[in-house]
Amino acid sequence: MRAGRRDGANVACRGTSMSPTYEPGDRVVYERVDGSEVRRGEVALFSAPERYGFDAYLMHRVTGVGGDHVVCCTGQGRNARITVNGKPLTEPYVNHGDADGAHKAYDVTVPQGRLFLLGDNRGNARDSRFFADDHDGTVAVSAVRGRVTEDYTVPVLLGGAMIVGAVCVLVGLGLGIAALAVRRRRTAAPVPPWPVQV
Repeated sequence: MRAGRRDGANVACRGTSMSPTYEPGDRVVYERVDGSEVRRGEVALFSAPERYGFDAYLMHRVTGVGGDHVVCCTGQGRNARITVNGKPLTEPYVNHGDADGAHKAYDVTVPQGRLFLLGDNRGNARDSRFFADDHDGTVAVSAVRGRVTEDYTVPVLLGGAMIVGAVCVLVGLGLGIAALAVRRRRTAAPVPPWPVQV
């Protein structure tokens, strides 16, 4: 799935390769992380202009990390399952439960420093399966720009911290002005209320 505009910690989705998890027009929140920090099952935001021909962020799910052996597929039809290191994956996020989608067999050992990425809509995702001649379809961890998160706590906390910070600055400014005014009043020579003879 192509994730269009880049504006800080969120992007807008385009395309249907990550349906039904993310639909076109959905805004997603991501945290900037190094590619080595993403784990199997997470959705990575990455950039691969040399592969896709455009310089926008894309989103795909991490199916294999360095050293993993990814195979498609055991079983057939709705019973088809991708295996990672010999264990069938449970993928409740896959569109219509179709783990195979393109009916394209693959058997990949993911090199260290690379990721094997698949869309959730396997019948309509141009993902690692279609670039077998380029590092078995894997993507370098250095291409990762972030990890998509459902946790809106970070942006909310940042927004709240910014508001609290702004209030503190305004209160501090007001107190500073008040302190200056009080100080000036104290340093001015007092004028007695009656005439004084010298």
